[in-house]
Amino acid sequence: MKLFKVALAPNPTKVMLYIAERTELGTDMGIEQITVNTVKGQHREPDHLARNPFGTVPALELDDGSFLKESLAIIQYLEERFPENALLSGSAEENAHARDLERIIDLRLAGPMGGYGHAVNSPLGYPKDPERAAQLLEAMQKPLDYVENLLSDDRPLFTGSLASIADCTMQASLQFMRFVEVDVMGDRPLLKAWDKRYRERPAAQAVLKW
Repeated sequence: MKLFKVALAPNPTKVMLYIAERTELGTDMGIEQITVNTVKGQHREPDHLARNPFGTVPALELDDGSFLKESLAIIQYLEERFPENALLSGSAEENAHARDLERIIDLRLAGPMGGYGHAVNSPLGYPKDPERAAQLLEAMQKPLDYVENLLSDDRPLFTGSLASIADCTMQASLQFMRFVEVDVMGDRPLLKAWDKRYRERPAAQAVLKW
């Protein structure tokens, strides 16, 4: 299998962190990781558009030559393809709560963080948009408070002592925030402590660049 990625973008980084966490648990998926240079426009070239007609990353080439084009679908496929030491390996209820949290973070935080970063200090050169930035920052306050409260029981990671897909999703977006030099965590000491702990993990050390 081949994973087509770019190091900074949150969605590829989420998958890269997931693969690194599984590797730390002893699962070698044998995935070759190939960088798509989006600065040079490689994501718009025919070779990549043949993999993903939407021109986005990540894209995972399966052994049969087909492609998965969405980060969560890629992760879910790898969970099922390599079930031993899967991150979703708890009870039905535990797995459901883990999935629920991942969707909350992805939809209510990761997406807005991406828009906020581009509105404030876009690495792609988009014009600054203070009004949109303010709206997105306001929209993130309630889900950020939710995550802060979640950590109030002293759990080391989002779903307990083991890494979850939600951890990967959040950290991938926070890396983008660090790159564009903005802080969205605010006065949330538990979230900041989680951020520090997660970034010290071997998987994070292997993947994160910022």
